Amino acid sequence: MARLRFDLALAARGVTGQLRHVDETVAMLEPTDFERPTRLGDWRVHQLVSHLAHTNIGKLLQQPSAPAAQLDVLQWALATPSVAQAVDERARALGLEAQPAELQSTISDMRATVEAQLADPDSAYVVPARFGAIGIADYLATRCVELTVHSLDLADALDRGVPLDPDAAAVAVRLLAQVFAAAAPGRSVELRVPPYVAVQAVEGPRHTRGTPPNVVETDAATWLELATGRRSWYDAVQAGAVSASGDRADLSSYLPVLS
Repeated sequence: MARLRFDLALAARGVTGQLRHVDETVAMLEPTDFERPTRLGDWRVHQLVSHLAHTNIGKLLQQPSAPAAQLDVLQWALATPSVAQAVDERARALGLEAQPAELQSTISDMRATVEAQLADPDSAYVVPARFGAIGIADYLATRCVELTVHSLDLADALDRGVPLDPDAAAVAVRLLAQVFAAAAPGRSVELRVPPYVAVQAVEGPRHTRGTPPNVVETDAATWLELATGRRSWYDAVQAGAVSASGDRADLSSYLPVLS
């Protein structure tokens, strides 16, 4: 598979746009909202907002550039399970330390910092990130995944919508679709998430003319939730959120692609 590349301007707009939605949502929360449960184990909204408030985007972008990139977005996806426990422990600790008003202020400050940093990003900059040095466009693509998925988590906990920025959704959907295609190489199934991406995957007979015999189609929010384990395949199909046709179009054994 050819190296997955992201447009820097698109990824930067996605990060700043989704951060704006997060900031505006969190700013409106009442103290009691922070005690609501989430679908992330025993995290409450307090832990989720703590995690979002300390994503370190602004701090990392202030660091000197690393000499060269060591990994790309697919390698980043493979590395994420290795830090899941550390992320959980950090969110819990921060959630105990910070009061709701402090978290609201931290997110607002981070948004302002990141917007300034990404007003004119340097395409040659290499981010010295946790998993290893990564090019800025790739790094911002991973932040689009983080911000969009956690915005959906926040919306679920609050039982009200948190908008998905179109640029952030475009980047996040494409990244997770390509991670799926890399994990399940082949040409027998076409996954479509309009208007953002269509990829072919899953081993089996290749269809070269017309519509492939195995087609899966869904919307951006549903794909983000399926790909990250927030929603089960069977629930999405039963609810009509996924259209799947063909004897190879059951993707349940390949999901989630990122945990």
